[in-house]
Amino acid sequence: MSRIPPHIIDEIMQTSRIEEVIGEFVNLKKSGSNLKGLSPFVDEKSPSFMVSPAKQIFKCFSSGKGGTVVSFLMEKEHFSYPEALKWLADKYGIQVPEDKPQTAEEMAAITERESLYIINEFAKEHFMHNMHENNEGQNIGLSYFEERGFRADIIKKFQLGYCLNSGDDFTKAALKKGYKKEYLESVGLTRTKEERSFDFFRGRVMFPIHSISGRVLGFGGRTLITDKKVAKYFNSPESIIYNKSEILYGLYFAKGDIIKYDNCFLCEGYTDVISMHQAGVANSVASSGTSLTKEQIRLIKRYTQNITILYDGDAAGIKASFRGIDLILEEGMNVKVVLFPDGDDPDSYSKKVSTTELMDFIKANTQDFVSFKTSMLLAEGNNDPLQKAQIIRDVVHSISLIPDQITRSVFTTEIARVFGFDESVVINELNKLRKNNIAKDLDEPQIASNPSLTDTFTNPTPQATTAQEVKFSYGTVEYELIRVLIKYGTLALTVDHIDEHGLAHKVEVSAAELINHELEKDELFIQSPIFQDIYQLIVDGLAEKTLFKVSYWLRHENPEIAKLVAEIETEKYELSPQWLLKYGVLTNTEVDNLKATVMNAVYEYKKNNILIRIKEIENELGKFHAADLTDEQRLFLGEQRILERVKMSIAGKLNQTIIH
Repeated sequence: MSRIPPHIIDEIMQTSRIEEVIGEFVNLKKSGSNLKGLSPFVDEKSPSFMVSPAKQIFKCFSSGKGGTVVSFLMEKEHFSYPEALKWLADKYGIQVPEDKPQTAEEMAAITERESLYIINEFAKEHFMHNMHENNEGQNIGLSYFEERGFRADIIKKFQLGYCLNSGDDFTKAALKKGYKKEYLESVGLTRTKEERSFDFFRGRVMFPIHSISGRVLGFGGRTLITDKKVAKYFNSPESIIYNKSEILYGLYFAKGDIIKYDNCFLCEGYTDVISMHQAGVANSVASSGTSLTKEQIRLIKRYTQNITILYDGDAAGIKASFRGIDLILEEGMNVKVVLFPDGDDPDSYSKKVSTTELMDFIKANTQDFVSFKTSMLLAEGNNDPLQKAQIIRDVVHSISLIPDQITRSVFTTEIARVFGFDESVVINELNKLRKNNIAKDLDEPQIASNPSLTDTFTNPTPQATTAQEVKFSYGTVEYELIRVLIKYGTLALTVDHIDEHGLAHKVEVSAAELINHELEKDELFIQSPIFQDIYQLIVDGLAEKTLFKVSYWLRHENPEIAKLVAEIETEKYELSPQWLLKYGVLTNTEVDNLKATVMNAVYEYKKNNILIRIKEIENELGKFHAADLTDEQRLFLGEQRILERVKMSIAGKLNQTIIH
């Protein structure tokens, strides 16, 4: 996608009206100075979706989503950032210049890619025409789908088709149309052997595989022959447009409902997905018989944090899929499991019952992954103590992959209850695994071997006890610092300045300059990547004597920055001016006490850094065993005393009481 020039982005953002764009998707009604409607992302009865024409931002309080008009299109239509801008440019008649590829190689690559898309589209239409207009297609292909219980509207929706069994029907039609044979072979539709070309999918019913934007990337073809020597399914080979590890069958049709219901049902095959959609459960996709990959999981994560895996009764297949569950957990997503009755799968079961009965069954049989994995492994453990111990390790290993501390804590308690262990036994095993994971990620093996470190994620105490634990609290204090910088960084405030003669003067500086000065003075650095990016842009701006307003951040090309700033800018409850005008009640805001707002954020950040260093020193001191103090210990103790005094001083500025 070509890069859109900044001045064109500015024109698009200034011309676009968020209320007009969102009004095409949501029925908005006036609510004070804002507009309100039902969320397009979740089912709700009371409207929680707010649009601010004045600020040109939206906020959905049910789903937590918010941002600019570009953010909305990226969330609702799943556009990329450039795609959303081009959509708006088309709507408002703004010309976007195209960057033409400069080299012959770039031109050739684009030509080949587009040619493969065009050929697949032609193939899809050809196979659909065969099935509905050709006698062989009607008698074999269409009859098969109808016998499977698929309705005409579902067959049309999924663009199902049939490749004639004549040998080269499609290839001849494509060559006659002028498509290159090398491209037909590249997408796997045509094979050539001993100078004879033939259709790879001949005699098979066809399942087109779509990208999330609806383009045909490849095909799955099912044989209707019962010969065991013939593979039941053939799939398109990988090509420059088709990478099966990054594709989920049915996602193009399911993405809207996945967002709406905030859950994705993960099936095994094509017909499972089609049957679930026919039953009204349209938030269903399939990994198409391949092992679940990180890329596929991250694809789902764009639409929801929740995955429910639908299994049939094949125990061997279920056990093989445990790796997929671990990958989902590693991505920080929630995974649940439904096991269908023996002999049934989503396809067969959904056709036996009504939609209500299907959903009732799913709700009644949904298990968390710990209960499911434990029951599956125990079923083959035969009460062998060693096998039981290994089962526990397997389940704890899965828990150790969960990034969220609270979620891990809940599952730790649950597994201790299930197996009748003291919770500390499970925590100790979990600690070993977590430390090894951290060591691997940070390339710091000493973390895994250092017994004095207690992993914060597995010890949900209300107060941090190690430097490692305190570091995880960076996010909160850094968020507050960045929030203040974005909202109030351009505002001026008066501070005392001591000149070279030791005389005090009142000077006026921006809030951004004051915060930057305070951090530079103590050589403090932002740690979180996205906050780091924002802060560096602010510092670079100060060097150029430039301050950035909120509008700059809201139209930033990095969608994560724009989304974060929209979150900061959006407040669920706005103070009504009626408090002062009608009732004579003065409502103080952060702006009214700007200097205190700024310095509180700075002091909290400094205090957090001091706590980290104190814990690091305590860890170092814990390594010494000699009775007499060494010079190194004395240095540590001296630094610790100074830091404790500074901590108390900062606490005083924050009006906090420190209890030892």
